[in-house]
Amino acid sequence: MNELDRLRDAMRATERSAPTLDLVAVIREGRRLRTRRRIAGVGVATLATALAAIVVMVAVGARPGEPPPVDRPPPVAVSPTPKSEEPTPPPSTPPPKPLGRIVDSGVRHGADQRVYYVVQVSVPGQPRVSIGLAAGRRAPDGTLTTDILVNDVEGADRSPGFHQIGYDERSAAAPVPAFGYFVGPAQRIVGTVDGRQVDARLARWSLDKQVVIFWFEPAELTPGQRLDGIIARDGSGRRL
Repeated sequence: MNELDRLRDAMRATERSAPTLDLVAVIREGRRLRTRRRIAGVGVATLATALAAIVVMVAVGARPGEPPPVDRPPPVAVSPTPKSEEPTPPPSTPPPKPLGRIVDSGVRHGADQRVYYVVQVSVPGQPRVSIGLAAGRRAPDGTLTTDILVNDVEGADRSPGFHQIGYDERSAAAPVPAFGYFVGPAQRIVGTVDGRQVDARLARWSLDKQVVIFWFEPAELTPGQRLDGIIARDGSGRRL
């Protein structure tokens, strides 16, 4: 017999034995029934909550007393960034080595001398071109700086007559006077510019006296200024 049946029997017994209800008994039975139902309800809810917590912890693999794990993206392997290396500077090209004696022009750029010298060159497909003429500067310690190098690009570098002429078109701090070389018995070389004639200074190459190096004084011919014409004459004044 459950509590509700007991309450009903109490009510019936009251109806049978007396014309009035035993309210005290009815209230007492009713209060006890509500109390037992409330306790039973709390127990069921507590049990259901505990079972749900166990199911959640089993599902996610968490241990009691620890927070559930948080989903995180898998680690990504990062390669170490290589150190940036300083670029290796290209090897500097050594200045051409003079062949024979260096010619001092008498022109000065500060403490440096303006000099001319013959150097060895190589032109693909032109085996008869092997020398060129350089205009450079010589420091007090003997260090050479090449400013301009001229040479033939075909034919033969020892053929009679004028060869390449160098002009300074860079307007450098140390301007190079017009210069070149002539092959033959030249005793005088005369250039023409703006209708006037300008004599060049001469020096013979120490390794071949037929090679005559010439240059024009900056005061007579502005460096970079082109000649209108040039001629060479021998010792008797005959044009070569």
